[in-house]
Amino acid sequence: MPTIEISYKDLCRLIGKNIKLEDLRNLMDFVKGEIESIENDLLRIEIKDTNRPDLWSTEGIAREIRAKLGVEKGLPKYEAEKTNVKVIVSEKVKRVRPYTVCAVVKKLKLDELALSQIIQLQEKIANNFGKGRKEIAIGVYDLKRIKPPIRYTTVKPDGIKFVPLDFEEELTPKEILEKHPKGKEFGYLLKGFNEYPIFLDSKNEVLSLPPIINSNYSGKITEKTKDVFIECSGFDFKFLIPALNVMVCALADRGGKIGIVEIEYPDKTIYTPDLKPKSAFVDIDYVNKISGLNLTPKQICKLLEKTRYEASLKKNRIKVFYPAYRQDIMHQRDIVEDIIISYGYEKIEPQYPKIFVIGKQSEMEVFCKKVIEIMIGLGFQQILSPILTNKENLFKKMNLDEEMVIEIENPVSANWNVMRNWLLPSLIEFLSNNLHVEYPQKIFEVGDVVLINEEMETMTEDEKRLACCIANSRVSYEEISSLLDAVLKNLGFDYKLKKSEHKSFIEGRVAEVFVEKEKIGYVGEISPQVLENWKIEMPVAAFEISLKKLFKKT
Repeated sequence: MPTIEISYKDLCRLIGKNIKLEDLRNLMDFVKGEIESIENDLLRIEIKDTNRPDLWSTEGIAREIRAKLGVEKGLPKYEAEKTNVKVIVSEKVKRVRPYTVCAVVKKLKLDELALSQIIQLQEKIANNFGKGRKEIAIGVYDLKRIKPPIRYTTVKPDGIKFVPLDFEEELTPKEILEKHPKGKEFGYLLKGFNEYPIFLDSKNEVLSLPPIINSNYSGKITEKTKDVFIECSGFDFKFLIPALNVMVCALADRGGKIGIVEIEYPDKTIYTPDLKPKSAFVDIDYVNKISGLNLTPKQICKLLEKTRYEASLKKNRIKVFYPAYRQDIMHQRDIVEDIIISYGYEKIEPQYPKIFVIGKQSEMEVFCKKVIEIMIGLGFQQILSPILTNKENLFKKMNLDEEMVIEIENPVSANWNVMRNWLLPSLIEFLSNNLHVEYPQKIFEVGDVVLINEEMETMTEDEKRLACCIANSRVSYEEISSLLDAVLKNLGFDYKLKKSEHKSFIEGRVAEVFVEKEKIGYVGEISPQVLENWKIEMPVAAFEISLKKLFKKT
């Protein structure tokens, strides 16, 4: 979950009234947040929603609280005027980073606090919502230093030189990837390409090398900056457009005037940002059914206005308009959630079941609990990871060819758009995120995967599995296979290992696991290519077995 830092005084200023810290803590429920710490004027807030980037800044939090307190109500309205700024997109970027959306914001009055929020929001969107800059990279520039039209094209690794942000030395794109901290961190996103994406103005001045770094010339924003140009680049308008809208609306809340940019693609011309409100319907009966409340249409409309909707009654339905910076409204239930938040979870009285029943754990859960106890007894740490992931983690980073998996039809984030079909990528990702932790690292997970099964009514089936990883400088096939032996012997199973091939493992150091002639999984040493893909420098050995298949044999 994203954690942001904001100024208490700045927040009160944007809300339009002073609020006691005690009251502010209670108001955090309305923005799905929790104050983790307070240090002088600095508030550290965890936002418990990865699908609401509009809440990841002082401006976004203040916008919501203003409605809750009645300072404002209903749909926030943003106006945008056309400008003479034009961006020309080259056919060449289609191969590396095909899309961009842009905007202009003028007449800004920036101070140190506003600047810190621009930078923080930019980074949080790119890293959390944009999957570590892969799906979304954002650049903010001093418009007065740019001479339109702007070109979005490609350049060879040694084809141009410019001074990257916070550097004094001119570097080629290739040198930036080798020397600049951001180049070292995000250079893998351009790995394998013969040319890199680049933004240039009509004077051939470099704006940025996305998704790596802005230029120091136009990409450095200060308190003296009055007008800015914003670009978001990536692979899907579905994510780029709301990301841009979040940025420009935050700046507009600081008093900025939004300007529309013409973007000329080889096959079409678009104009961004598009801040036209979106619309949807919610049924009154559905609201009361899901919420458990007995709200009148008038009450529902008032609650919606307090959570930044414009609502009007249409027979037994309510038509709502919501801001263009929100992309998370996919179903009536999402609207109902906002109604309940506006009503207040603490006001809902619990209802106890009228029929007394006794429940117990299923036999499968009892079996899984035994497995967990064995793993902990062997000195391993249990982790729990989301069942939702993405194809890059499941296949590309694991050195596998892509295959069919269960996909989310309308994902709100590129990070979470498919159901995982095996556990090991989740464990490898955990190791990748904990490179700073002392070694050896010994982790396991007992969790579900979702497999395609056309014989089932839902065309899918869940399968409980056990996966385990050891990261250590001396880890070997012998160590991980001995661990597998201990687990299966403790569970009372005889097994056999059969030499096999699997692209995620080292050739000759991987085997299939069989119990009663049925394959239940793999064991071996993880391939160096997989470790490189995840930026893991320590050897890793792992196994994954099906607990569902084992349980059927008990």
